[in-house]
Amino acid sequence: MNAKKVQRLFLRVDKFINSVNITKRRAIAEDMCKSKVVSINGVVAKPAKDVKVGDIIEIAYLEKKVRYEVLQIPVTKSIPKSKKDEYVKEI
Repeated sequence: MNAKKVQRLFLRVDKFINSVNITKRRAIAEDMCKSKVVSINGVVAKPAKDVKVGDIIEIAYLEKKVRYEVLQIPVTKSIPKSKKDEYVKEI
C-alpha cells in the first residue's frame, strides 16, 4: 500500500499555533484565542478558525504584538523547532 502525505490546505488556528511551536501546548493556544489576543488578517479569531497559506496571524502579547505570515500548513501534529521558518515568517 502506498501511503502519500497529502498537503493540507488549512488547519485550525489553535492547532497551527501549537504545531509550529509558537506556543508549547494547544491548550495555551486555545486560551489565547478565547481571550481575543489572536487575529487572522485583522479579524479576532476563535480557536476553530481555519488558517491557510498567505494568512497573517497577529498575537497581542502584554508587551508587544507579533505578526506571522503563514508560509505552509504542517502535515504532522508537530514540527521540529529548527523547521519553524519553513512554516511561518515573523513580519
